[in-house]
Amino acid sequence: MSRFLTIACAMLLALASAPAGAATIQVVIDKLTFSPAEVDAKVGDTIEWLNKDPLAHTATVKGGFEVMIPAGKSGTTVLKKAESVEYYCRFHPNMKGRITVSR
Repeated sequence: MSRFLTIACAMLLALASAPAGAATIQVVIDKLTFSPAEVDAKVGDTIEWLNKDPLAHTATVKGGFEVMIPAGKSGTTVLKKAESVEYYCRFHPNMKGRITVSR
């Protein structure tokens, strides 16, 4: 019985420390536009960019992350801290978006 109780406590502790309700938020790239251009998310959420254009794009944050998004494919990043960031496509700098991350 003691071993069962130890395993059960360990499992509960692992579940309690896991991020609750992490979501995947999709941003579609079509006709050289991020849509939606502004996203509200939480720490632990994943942003997935789905590229419907016949050109490669990036989601680039100066001094931060860069996600390569090939034509017809997707790219992702997991949000690790609460912050507000503006991003753009390195190949097409007129393409811009914003992610606001809260706890």
